[in-house]
Amino acid sequence: MLPALRRLPGVRRLIDQKSYFVVHAPRQVGKTTALLSLAGELRAEGRYVAVLVSMLVGAGLRPKDLDDVGSVELAILGSWRRAAEEQLPADLLPPPWPDANPGERIAAALAAWVKSAPRPLVIFLDEIDALRDTALASVLSQLQEGYRNRPRGFPWSLALVGLRDVRDYRIDGGGAGERGTPSPFNIVVESLTLRSFTEDEVAELYQQHTDETGQRWEPEAIARVFELSQGQPWLVNALARQIVEVIVPDRSVAVAATDVDRAKDLLLARRDTHTDSLADRLTEPRIRAIIEPMMAGATPEALPRDDVRFAIDLGLVRASPAGGLEVANPIYREIIARELSSSPRAAMPQIAPTWLGPDGRLDPDRLLDAFLAFWRRHGEPLLKTAPYHEIAPHLVLMAFLDRVVDGAILLKIRGKSYRAHRVQKTLPKSKEDSG
Repeated sequence: MLPALRRLPGVRRLIDQKSYFVVHAPRQVGKTTALLSLAGELRAEGRYVAVLVSMLVGAGLRPKDLDDVGSVELAILGSWRRAAEEQLPADLLPPPWPDANPGERIAAALAAWVKSAPRPLVIFLDEIDALRDTALASVLSQLQEGYRNRPRGFPWSLALVGLRDVRDYRIDGGGAGERGTPSPFNIVVESLTLRSFTEDEVAELYQQHTDETGQRWEPEAIARVFELSQGQPWLVNALARQIVEVIVPDRSVAVAATDVDRAKDLLLARRDTHTDSLADRLTEPRIRAIIEPMMAGATPEALPRDDVRFAIDLGLVRASPAGGLEVANPIYREIIARELSSSPRAAMPQIAPTWLGPDGRLDPDRLLDAFLAFWRRHGEPLLKTAPYHEIAPHLVLMAFLDRVVDGAILLKIRGKSYRAHRVQKTLPKSKEDSG
């Protein structure tokens, strides 16, 4: 663990100033963990009743009218009660939730909690963007209405925590979505984001493992983790877990850079929820408009600002120090390449490994001849299976090279001697690279 406030500079000032603010960042970067830790620190100081509660239970509910909104509110309040019982001592628990009309229950509950609390109430509303349409519009309206009654009749300070800045949401046909007129929620004084780890912080986290177990990390291994992950917290932790539990479980053996590469391959093969959720986003039109020209080595042109911000908020891309956009890290680049070439790869027929010489070594000239023969026979039908039409030839080529690599691995498993150039499946950096 790292100190919660380190990656949220300014949050303590906002709380002391009775501010309502936003904390937004991509999924799996530690928002919930950091804010749970911060709430505990605030309670320990004795100045505030601080608690993190979630709106996630409303994710699967799509209310169509006011009565349906009331049902969502009741589910949320039940979740809040359980969260409070987990985090707070008995003397700080909220009172029984008061009876209130549908569409007013969240505000009524917060007002009652404030009046019963012995100290100012600080609330972190996690997963606010789990709500959609009428439910989100209702909750935001209740918070905005209650804001003017703080701190005696409404929480002293409140944070809306989620994937996106809630001010970016749009009202459409009476519901809160991501298109339409701007959100009326204007009481937020500041929007904070939870940054990724620096390389020094990765080293600090891994040093905690060393201190507890004695297992060392070579400096080159830490540098390789940062290079592959760019400090994305889920990747930093997931790589470490694969290494210390699967690849190098012997605590007397130091972790080397080659172990990190093996962990990366295992992670990609596992298709964990985090990587799968990123892959699912690739079919969304707003994401495709950004990723497709990047894969073709071109520069996206005339993209709507909201689409760019959406892709950045997802953590899929980032602003490049050299200008423009780039995929957030090398592991995500490989996930994108693998995912987009998966359909052509699945539709590809069996191919004899004619690219191997008599000594089992890969022969580049034979490989080129094999691809040209394959393309003439199968290229046209396979182009139709690619999810991005503009870069279909790129994807078919990647699928073919995947098959080459898979065949080499199979030969190795069967005990045959071979050597082959490693094929690195990443996005081309320029038009010349893509050619």
